[in-house]
Amino acid sequence: MVGLGISGYYNVLLVLHILTAIIGLGAVMLNGLYASQALRRPGPAGRAVSEANYAVSSIGEYFIYAIPVFGILLVLASHHAWKFSQTWIWLSLLLYVFAIGISHSILIPGHRKINALLADMEQGPPPTAGPPPQAAQIQALGKRQAAAGATLNIVVVIFLILMIWKPGV
Repeated sequence: MVGLGISGYYNVLLVLHILTAIIGLGAVMLNGLYASQALRRPGPAGRAVSEANYAVSSIGEYFIYAIPVFGILLVLASHHAWKFSQTWIWLSLLLYVFAIGISHSILIPGHRKINALLADMEQGPPPTAGPPPQAAQIQALGKRQAAAGATLNIVVVIFLILMIWKPGV
């Protein structure tokens, strides 16, 4: 970014953009590991891990929503060095919308449903034979969650590639 005539305002926006990405994406990148830990702890302990993960992820969401806000402000503050027509910028915004769509259609409601099913299992009578009926639902939701989470992790890697190599500049 040498030679861009970067202002102090631009640098503050850049720090905020990177910081919101670290906090927001960091809060959700390891959700699969939390799910694995929750599965290893049956009953209230596993549900507690899952609910804590959901709570932290919900806070991370707000930081994730701020990422494109600071990114757009960076483009506007770049003294025309960056343009929305550059591939790395418009593709990043498009991928962001795609990622938010996956989060709101699969991950967030799926995690909420898993937590409800875990609570249901604790409150209901123990099954007479075999695993409780909620277990199959949790397993099916977990598979969807894992696929969606892996997709979003790949999107984060693509974001990094776009931000570092800046295709279309």
